[in-house]
Order: sequence, then C-alpha cells, then structure tokens
Amino acid sequence: MDSERKQILLTNDDGIESPGLWAAAEALSSLGFVTVAAPRQQFSGAGRSHPIHSDGTISPRPLQIGHQIWTAYAVGGSPAQAVVFAVLDLLPRKPDLIVSGINYGENIGSSITSSGTVGAALEGAAFDIPAMAVSLQITDGNYLGYSTEVTFETAAYFTQLFARRVLEEGLPPDVHVLKIDVPAGATPQTPWRTVRQAMQPYYVPRTTRSGSLEGPGLIGYDVVYGPGISQPGTDAHALAVDRVVSVAPLSLDMTSRIQLEQLDSFLRNE
Repeated sequence: MDSERKQILLTNDDGIESPGLWAAAEALSSLGFVTVAAPRQQFSGAGRSHPIHSDGTISPRPLQIGHQIWTAYAVGGSPAQAVVFAVLDLLPRKPDLIVSGINYGENIGSSITSSGTVGAALEGAAFDIPAMAVSLQITDGNYLGYSTEVTFETAAYFTQLFARRVLEEGLPPDVHVLKIDVPAGATPQTPWRTVRQAMQPYYVPRTTRSGSLEGPGLIGYDVVYGPGISQPGTDAHALAVDRVVSVAPLSLDMTSRIQLEQLDSFLRNE
C-alpha cells in the first residue's frame, strides 16, 4: 500500500457483490488507494448494530471493477462491524476517509438511524475519521436486489465530487458524516443542496401477518412524501419534491437542542 496516497475505506450495507459498491470504488480510485471491505451478504436495515452472532471473518475476494481486478474483502458482519474489522484488523493505518455506499435506495427522514449505510458511516466517524453515506433513490421498490436496470454513474460522480473536497479539507466542526442522496434520473448537471434531515417519516412501516400473533409477521414500508408533507429545507423535500441532490450534515452528538437549564427546570417541576 502506498503510504503517500490518500487512503479510502469503502463499505456498504448491500453486500460485497453490489454494483453500487463497485461503481463507488471505480469513482474513488482516482482520489487515492481504495480498500473495499463490506458485508459478505445483504445487510440492509442494520443501522449501527453489532450482532453477537457475526463471525468476523475477513475473506479476500477478487472482483472485476471496470477494467481492473480488485482484491476486496468480504466481512462476516454488519456494515458497522465491517468498518471496525477493516480499521482495526485490515488496514495498516486509519484511512483518510470512509465512504459507505452507493446504496440501493434513498436514506432520508426520521428513519436514517435504521440504515446500515448511515450506520457504517457513523461507525467510521466514531473513529474520528471523516465519513460519507451515499444513496441513490430507487423508484421500483427493489431495495434488496441487484437490479441491473439501476445505473450508478451519476451517484458515482457526486461521490467523487464530495469525497475530493473532504479529502482536501476535512469536514467542518460538528459535521461527522455527509449524508448524500441522489434522486433517480439525476445527471451530473443536477443541482445539489445542503439540507437538514427531515423529522417526518419517509418510510412508513406496515405489517403483514396471516393467522395469529404467534405466526410469522413481516414488516414492509410505504414511501410517503409530497409538497404538503415534506418540509422545505429538508432531505425529503430536496430529493423527492425538488429532485435535487440532498447533502445533509450529520453529527455524532445526538443531544437535543433544548437548553439544559430548561430541561432541568421541567424535570424538577420548578
């Protein structure tokens, strides 16, 4: 590994075989040395979880990415665990940037903490490494498959665009993760916008169950958005209503913005 080049760790939650991962690897390769370490299987919806049943194996796997054969690493664990194993056991030093994606499906609104894409980026940020979580909007609902009809060229363009800036300058104070969501049908000329995370749900859960409560149950989701629902200035509105690239700054500090004195008085009933 060339110690003079910028070191980039690339991961995802769709698994090592995901074309979105490959597209990101090819786009980032011009910026530095890219190490690909991702779950060996589909691991969407894992958030920042560390399942106790993960085996933690790291298996080299040659992959054809563009015109190049890469040695990627399939990790027996969640997206967040893939980051931990890569940083502590695989890489000779901390990378300069961690990129998670490109994800099949947008990650916006109040459900982002369940996203394995965002979770992996937050795990990287916990190591004090600048991180990005990149997702592409999917319109056919096939979030868990590797549809060849989904093209990642534009999302790869924006991945490279923002990664270059972060590698050059780092991230501003209290910004630990850049969450980037690219609308379906976007081009490199599509505008991008800095926004807040929407507070309203975007993926609204629903259950499907046949028989009694003791029988199997499935959780599905309906995508709900619109001009009257999504507040301007948020990721949901930017992506789904205005059709621009959403760039939201995330912080590891999840403390409420309430004044602590106000909360103290409330709890003391003063």
